[in-house]
Amino acid sequence: MVVFRSCLGDYRTRNECGWRFHGVTHVKDHTWPTVPAGTGRMLIVPLGSIEQHGPHLPLDTDGVIALALATEIHESRTQADLTPLIPLAASGEHSGFAGTLSIGTDAMFLMLIELVRDAERNWDSVLLVNGHGGNASALKSAISTARSEGRRVAVTGIFADHGDAHAGRTETSLMLFLDPERVVQESYEVGNPASLTELLPLITSSGVRAVSHNGILGDPRGASAAEGEAIFKSSVQRALAVCDALDSAH
Repeated sequence: MVVFRSCLGDYRTRNECGWRFHGVTHVKDHTWPTVPAGTGRMLIVPLGSIEQHGPHLPLDTDGVIALALATEIHESRTQADLTPLIPLAASGEHSGFAGTLSIGTDAMFLMLIELVRDAERNWDSVLLVNGHGGNASALKSAISTARSEGRRVAVTGIFADHGDAHAGRTETSLMLFLDPERVVQESYEVGNPASLTELLPLITSSGVRAVSHNGILGDPRGASAAEGEAIFKSSVQRALAVCDALDSAH
């Protein structure tokens, strides 16, 4: 058994069942009478994906990152509860690559808005921790709808100034920090280095495969665990600021 140590703490271990977070109480681990009660409680929901991340990163990269961020936020809050990772997303732009599973934007929106509505019975607010950029449209619509209904909800995720778009230096650095054993460094390849703004129209119409033969938007060479740690810690601080703003919203 390998023990994972980082700024997340010493509670993450890996065995034949995969990664497990010890010392973290998920909502799913409660019985109904033991679900924490009280005003001011926040529900934290990590959102991942199953989609290609080039030849060097696993299909669940977004989920690894989102769950790690959500877990760190949860550990920093006294009035918060953590759900299991939602592993599927709106990933249709990656459907040109094997292994990608997408539920589409419409289904993602419906799941998010119904989840936020139902959570109101037990929690005062919901924080969605998003690991996948393709969820942006569904998240925007769900949050707008929920807020128009008077619900308290916000979204956060990884913030990397000048980061590349997909499976490049940014995500590879994060994975080298969070889950280095699963990064296939000998399979690094250069992807399309153009900005996402430049590529987005063709990606939207024809998918990532139309702009990158290997699925990479960026260049993973030069990625490092140290850079990933810096990005992660900065994102945690930004996420906690989002939590503070959500707490003060009425």
